[in-house]
Amino acid sequence: MIDRIFLSHPRSVGESYGEHAATASRFGFTMIVGGAACVVHAVLPFLFARTASDAVKRLYSQMLARQPGMAARKPAYEQPEWQIEYEI
Repeated sequence: MIDRIFLSHPRSVGESYGEHAATASRFGFTMIVGGAACVVHAVLPFLFARTASDAVKRLYSQMLARQPGMAARKPAYEQPEWQIEYEI
């Protein structure tokens, strides 16, 4: 039970529990900071004009690089909508 809850997913992406926790925490912190920048930008549009979008692009590129066979593909934001392959 503990193995399935805590270790199954990290193993499926080729990481230990600690490695996965560190990576997920870094991604989460980046999203929190980007989200806060969006909220400030909504009120004061002259601040953080690209902070959140740059963070999303960086995280997307890092996530693609972590998936086998995906690193060679163009990011979705660089492809026309009709060419994007969605994962379900």
